[in-house]
Order: sequence, then structure tokens, then C-alpha cells
Amino acid sequence: MSSNRPYLLRAIYDWISDNGLTPYLLVDAAVEGVQVPPQAVRNGQVVLNLAMRAVADLDLGNEWITFQARFSGVSHVLRIPVRAVRALYAQENGQGMMFPADDEPPPPSPPAEDQGGDRPPRGSPRLRVVK
Repeated sequence: MSSNRPYLLRAIYDWISDNGLTPYLLVDAAVEGVQVPPQAVRNGQVVLNLAMRAVADLDLGNEWITFQARFSGVSHVLRIPVRAVRALYAQENGQGMMFPADDEPPPPSPPAEDQGGDRPPRGSPRLRVVK
């Protein structure tokens, strides 16, 4: 099944814009494929204004977000893998959505040291994630 992240991003972007607010995108700049001006990166992240007045040729695709924006008066083409997006929110009130570092569920925590309780006895069947 495909990721729901690009669909949620488009919906949240439309919701923020339709309410006259400014959509801001928080991106993990360390994810492979992120192309943003290096001077915009702070602490490994970059916050980008996606308002229609701030960008040109915005494309919220299923794999990539691409657009043109100006930084210090210089136009740049930005390419952001959808998986690098950590949040999309309204600048004015912070409402929006945060996203996990990846689309995979977190791994189960390791079992605690044997102290009895709910731990299954050795040799009993166990479930595991199959990809």
C-alpha cells in the first residue's frame, strides 16, 4: 500500500490556505535527496514558507515536493522528498500535522528482563513483521 503522507500533505496545505493562513513546511535536511539552499538549514532542519505569494511552480507530488523560492534575493529550485517532511502547519497558530521520521511503524521495544509476569514462556510462538 502506498504512503498516505503525500495525500495528507496536500489536504493540510489546502486546509491552511483555504483559511487564509500561511503554510510552513518543516523538513529534515539530512534526508538523502533534499535540495535546499545550505544557508537556510538550521540544526539539520529547514522551515519553508509555502504560501502562493512566496513560491512559484509548487508541486506537491507523491514522491517529491518541488518549487522555486527566493533566498536573499536569489531564486532557487527546491526539491524535497516527501519522506523528509516532518511537519506542515499554519505559521499564525501552529495548527497542522507532524509526521514521523519515516512511514514505518516504530520497532517493538525489546522484552524486559525475565521477571515473570506477561512474558511468554520460551518456545512459544511469536509474531514478527514481514515486509
